[in-house]
This record gives sequence, structure tokens and C-alpha cells, in this order.
Amino acid sequence: MNRDQLAEFLRSRRARVSPADVGLPSGERRRTPGLRRQEIAQLAGMSIDYYIRLEQGRGPHPSRQVLNALARALMLTQDERAYLFDLAGQPLEAPSIREDVPGGVLHLLAFLEEVPTYVLNARYDILAWNPMANVIMRDLDKQPPEDRNVIRWVFMSPDIADYLNDEEKGRFARASVADLRAALGRYPDDRRLRALVAEMLALSPEFAELWSRHEVEIRREQRKRITHPLVGVIDMICQVMPVPDRDDLRLVLYTTEPGSPSHQALRELRQLTLS
Repeated sequence: MNRDQLAEFLRSRRARVSPADVGLPSGERRRTPGLRRQEIAQLAGMSIDYYIRLEQGRGPHPSRQVLNALARALMLTQDERAYLFDLAGQPLEAPSIREDVPGGVLHLLAFLEEVPTYVLNARYDILAWNPMANVIMRDLDKQPPEDRNVIRWVFMSPDIADYLNDEEKGRFARASVADLRAALGRYPDDRRLRALVAEMLALSPEFAELWSRHEVEIRREQRKRITHPLVGVIDMICQVMPVPDRDDLRLVLYTTEPGSPSHQALRELRQLTLS
């Protein structure tokens, strides 16, 4: 059980919930945003003293019943609820991060000839890819494994300020940090994952600011625009699909609307680079 992280998460989520969200009157002026501790305790059906100890990082090990009550009181999303259980040392699953990619997934990569596709693990390491992904992402095969990490690409970029100011790219950066926090909750003992977070906190103020928000969200579909020197702008939908029976792996596919200019540009790029 990670008492300090659990306490921080509870405080951050409590500050997010307004009295109106849970049907309570706003009343007099409040000194801090969100609900009061006694209000959360009341909504969760527990004593105020018990909840205060949890927020102060000195509480007992909460039961699953208590965690479920807190998740309801704090109006947590499904991803945030799973993260809460992870922090309390009661993960909904018993996961581990592995480095292997199932053979069936590798076959699928080869089959998807026109769709840039790669395999991403919970640390945001790219483990496998097809030729079109190699073209779109500029020579993955020439990079050492430790450099094929999306979090490092984003937050160690010299253009990170412009990246975050871009609506689409900024949304991706925020979602990635929220996703990485969820991963750390699922895999709290993974040495390389913890090292990545520590590295980013030390080297990237932008990452540290987003990390301090305690946002938790599993990454799913998102739009992405790239500009390739050979064919120009390509608008794609980034589909993120879990690999069956491997919650530490996801398949990332870049698709385009059939018949669109971006679809034609992607086909032209394949002909220019892979034919």
C-alpha cells in the first residue's frame, strides 16, 4: 500500500468534486475548492476520523468495501477507480510488464500492410512495428531500444512548449501522462517504469506539472496529424486497442478515412518508400 500517493490522490480528487455534483448545498463561502473531508466521509458512509487519517497518509489498510465507497463518493471514473485500488495495495488484477510480443500480434503487424501499426507497452516503449509505422515514425529500426519511448520523445523535445500549446498535441501529452500514472498504479514494483517517471520528473518541468495533477485515464482513440516531407499533411485516427490476454500491451493503429486526401497521401507514401 502506497499511503503517501493514496493520500495525495484522495486530496486531489476531493478538490475536483463540487457540492452541486453530489446534491449538496453550496452554503457559505468555502476556503478550498471541492468538498470538505466530512462531506466525503458522509457520502462514503465512514467516520470523519478514518477519512482524515487516509488523507494524511497514516490510515489503516482500507478494505475493498471502503475503496468502493470512496470511488462512488469521489465520482471516480473506471480508470481512476482501478488506480485507487492499485494504490491501496488491492489491485483488481495481478499484472506484470513483459517484453515479449505474442506471435499472433507480430503476424497481424505484417498483414496490415497499408496501416501504420506498432505495439506499445505500459512504459510507452515501442516493442514491434510494421514497415509503414517505420516510415511514419522515421526509422524506428535505426534507434536503440532505450530511445524508442514515446514519453521521452514528447517531453524531452526542445519544442515541448509549442507542443503543449497545440490543442491536439497538448491533449495527447496530457492523456499520455494520465495513462502513465494509471500504469504506475497497476505496476508499482516495475523498476524501469518507476525509473522513467523519476527521470521525467527530474528533467521535464512540463511533465512534472502534468504529473502533479493526479489525472488518471487509460489512453484510447485520438486524432493525430503528421506532416511528412514527401506527401505533406496526413490526418489520421490513432486507434489504441488492448492485446487480448496481455493488459501490458496495446496495438496502436493509424487509420485514415477511406477515399480522403489523407488516405491517398498514405498510399502514395507507401508507394514512394516501400515499393
